[in-house]
Amino acid sequence: MPLPTAVPDRTLVTVSGAQVRVPDPDRLIHLQFRRFAGCPVCNLHLRSIVARHAEIAAAGIREVVVFHSSAAELRKYTADLPLDVIADPERKLYREFGVETAPRALLDPRGWPAILRGVAHAAYATLRHRQAAPPAKPEGGSLGLPADFLVSPDGRVLAAKHGTHVYDQWSVDELLALVPAERHA
Repeated sequence: MPLPTAVPDRTLVTVSGAQVRVPDPDRLIHLQFRRFAGCPVCNLHLRSIVARHAEIAAAGIREVVVFHSSAAELRKYTADLPLDVIADPERKLYREFGVETAPRALLDPRGWPAILRGVAHAAYATLRHRQAAPPAKPEGGSLGLPADFLVSPDGRVLAAKHGTHVYDQWSVDELLALVPAERHA
């Protein structure tokens, strides 16, 4: 399946009911594809995004995060995230952007340290009543792979990364390095 080189205009609805234009006419969009609501590994990554959210926004980037869970399930885990969270339980966007599921998501040893850290953090946060426990049987399964796309205001896909394991996505530093020089001026 050919990957998109441009993203057609659309309006996505966040789990809180807000509308998000993609592409955004004024900012770059970091379109992230994550796994399921409550995914400990996804939450580990999203904490790194939230910790540097002001820096990301200052670079002219809007964070839009897609999960293959329902909006109701996502609201249990994402209410405090300052990001635009999109529910895609039918995986329409996943198919459009060529985002896969595969056993290697969990079987690749490069992802295991993140799995251990994510599960440990989720267990601690659950015991301290800071978050709901991760689901035992996640909606859409647990074999999703992450993906990242940087979309320009005119809809061009400036960069893309399809993860090869559960924790294979852009770091904040990698994302910021992709911002075109003219946007820093």
